Amino acid sequence: MASNERTQEIMRGLYDAVVTFDEETCVKFAKAVLEEGVNPSDAIIKGLALGMEKVGSLYEKQEYFVPELLMCSDALYAALEILKPHIKVEEQATKLKVVIGTVEGDIHDIGKNLVKMMYEAAGWTVNDLGRDVKLDRFVEEIERTKADVIALSALMTTSMLAIPVVIKKIKAHNLNPTIMVGGAPLTRDIAKQYGADGYAENCGMAVQETIKALK
Repeated sequence: MASNERTQEIMRGLYDAVVTFDEETCVKFAKAVLEEGVNPSDAIIKGLALGMEKVGSLYEKQEYFVPELLMCSDALYAALEILKPHIKVEEQATKLKVVIGTVEGDIHDIGKNLVKMMYEAAGWTVNDLGRDVKLDRFVEEIERTKADVIALSALMTTSMLAIPVVIKKIKAHNLNPTIMVGGAPLTRDIAKQYGADGYAENCGMAVQETIKALK
């Protein structure tokens, strides 16, 4: 079992490797997680996901661009492939089907991608619609996939107003997935007001909050 100091070193190594798009080092630290008894879930949330959040911040500041984003993602997913089989989730939630996307009018997808990563790490089947998704498309995909969960993301105060519209459309079609929402301008109270079943403040809480909200 790794000491607390060594655990922190591994977390920092994963974080730095993602930010510097160093795939080889990312894989090395992911293997160290398993070899030295570090909790894989913690490694994903406190190492990989935090690193990707930093990458998102660098992208927003135009210090990183699309090529850097892609290389950072490659490093992250290389480590995730090693850690994912060792993630333990509650039995009731092991076979969930999820539809996820950023609502129409919003081109931000870093946060959505991080939540997708956490869902995939939990072993769930994720259908990612991407960003700036037409509102009717969510309804169509729920019907097509018979999804258990719909996860809606909005990163702007203007685009978040699309979320209650989507929720009304879903309910008007007599569909009954668990509806999760998230994004910078949202709060738990707003999520409830909009008619969502659950809200995750950040990607690290996404799986736990979704399990709590399951119908």
